[in-house]
Amino acid sequence: MSTSSDDLFKNVISHAKEYGFVFPSSEIYDGLSAVYDYGQYGAELKNNLKTYWWKSMVQMNENIVGIDSAIFMHPKIWKASGHVDGFSDPMIDNKDSKKRYRADQLLEDKIERYGKDGKTAKAERLQADMEQALKDENLPRLRELIVEHEIACPVSGTRNWTEVRQFNLMFSTQMGAVADDSDVVYLRPETAQGIFVNYLNVQKSGRMKIPFGIAQIGKAFRNEVIARQFIIRMREFEQMEMQFFVRPGTQMEWFEYWKETRLKWHLALGTDAAKYRYHEHTKLAHYADAAFDIEFEFPFGFKEVEGIHSRTDFDLSQHQKFSNKKLQYFDPEVDPKTNKPYGNYVPFVIETSIGLDRMFLLTMINAFEEEALGNEETQDSRTVLRLHPCLAPIKAAIFPLTKKDGLPEKAREIMDKLKIDYNLVYEEKDAIGKRYRRQDAIGTPFCITVDHQTLEDNTVTIRYRDTMAQERVDAGELNKIIGGLVSWSNLLG
Repeated sequence: MSTSSDDLFKNVISHAKEYGFVFPSSEIYDGLSAVYDYGQYGAELKNNLKTYWWKSMVQMNENIVGIDSAIFMHPKIWKASGHVDGFSDPMIDNKDSKKRYRADQLLEDKIERYGKDGKTAKAERLQADMEQALKDENLPRLRELIVEHEIACPVSGTRNWTEVRQFNLMFSTQMGAVADDSDVVYLRPETAQGIFVNYLNVQKSGRMKIPFGIAQIGKAFRNEVIARQFIIRMREFEQMEMQFFVRPGTQMEWFEYWKETRLKWHLALGTDAAKYRYHEHTKLAHYADAAFDIEFEFPFGFKEVEGIHSRTDFDLSQHQKFSNKKLQYFDPEVDPKTNKPYGNYVPFVIETSIGLDRMFLLTMINAFEEEALGNEETQDSRTVLRLHPCLAPIKAAIFPLTKKDGLPEKAREIMDKLKIDYNLVYEEKDAIGKRYRRQDAIGTPFCITVDHQTLEDNTVTIRYRDTMAQERVDAGELNKIIGGLVSWSNLLG
C-alpha cells in the first residue's frame, strides 16, 4: 500500500502506542511535553539496539572497553567542557502567541518549504545565509533572516518577533541538604564527559595502549524549548557514545575509519543505502577539526542519527587545566622520524555518538509496512514490522491450535525448552489467523503452531513473518532453527 510521508509518520506513532512500544509519559495526567516511556515491546527493541551497538563496539574490538559513569558529576566538569558558558540555542519569541522557537529551526523549516515549492535558489541562499550567521554567532542577523523571509508564528500567524537570544539547555539542581549556589549540580547534557574524566583510570587499570576506545550507553538531559517530532527531540534521551583516543597527527586517518565503519553498522540492518547520507559540518564546534553527521531520511526529511567528530585534544586538555591533574599518556613506541619514543602527550579523540531514541524511531519507520494481501475485492491487508530478527522484541510465538486435547500442555512443554535462550510469547486466544496478525504487528519473526499431529510425531508448523510461508519441522530442531536466524553473527559476522 502506498502511504504519504505524513501518514507514515502518524501511523508509526499510532502503532507504537497501540502495540506497546512507546507511550506518552504521565499520560493519565495529560502527559509531560517531550518525555516518553518505552512500553513492553519498546523496551525490548531498545535493549536489542543497545546490544547490537555494544557488541559491535566492545565485544568485536579488543582495544575498546565499556564503562557506565554517573549522571551527576562535579560542576567544574561542565565549566571545563564549555557547557556552562556556551551550551545554548538561539531562541526567539512571538509576542502575540507567547510561544518560543529556535531561530535556526524556523529558518530550516522555511528552507524545506522552498525546496518543496521548487524554489531551489532561494533555499540555497537562505541556507548559506543562516550557516554564516550561526558561524559568526550573529543573533541580530538570524532575526533579520526571519523577517526578510516573512516567517510567521505557526500558532498566531503573525510576524511580531522579539530579538534572538541564547538559552542555556542544561538542567540544574541542588545536591545536599542546604540549597544554595555553591551546591548547584547539573543533569549531564551528554555522556562524553564521563568518559573523558575516567580516561586515565581506564587506561591504567586496563593497561590500554593507544589507540584505544571507551564506550558508554547512558541517559542525558537537555531543557529543549522546542521539542517536537515524537522521540526525535526529547528532554530525557539516551546516547551510545564511543571516544577513541589516538596519537596526535593520526586523527584524520582514524576519523575516516570510524566514519566508514559506523555507516556500515547502520547498513548491516538491511536499510536502503539511499536513505542514508553524510552531512559535513560547515560550522565546526570550537573543539573540533572535522565533523560529519550520518543522516537518515525520515518521513519529515533528513535528520542526524549519528555524529562522528574529531575533537582534537580539547576535552582532556581542558580537564587537565581545570583539575590540575596530568592527563597525559606515555607512549613508548618509537617515532620513525626522530628514532625516539613519542613520550608524554595528551591524546586526540575521535568521537562516535548515536542517539538511541532516534535510532529506535528510524528502526520502527524502516520496518513498518501496511501490506495488501490477496485480490482487490477482499481488500485483505496486514500491518507488519519487518524488524531484523536480532532486533525483534519477541523471537517466536508459541500457539496451541486449540485450548483442549492436551495441545496447551504440549505447547508449554516446547516453550519451556526454548525460553531459556529466547524471548518468547505464548498465546491461545482467538483464531490462528488473528494470532498471526498480532505477532506480525509487533515484528515477531516466527510463529510455531502445535496441533494434533504434534502429539503423534513431535512435529510443529513454523510460519515465517516476512513471507508468511509455513513448513513442518521437528520440535527438537526448533532451537537450532531459531538460533540460526536470530544469531548476532548474522549482523556482526
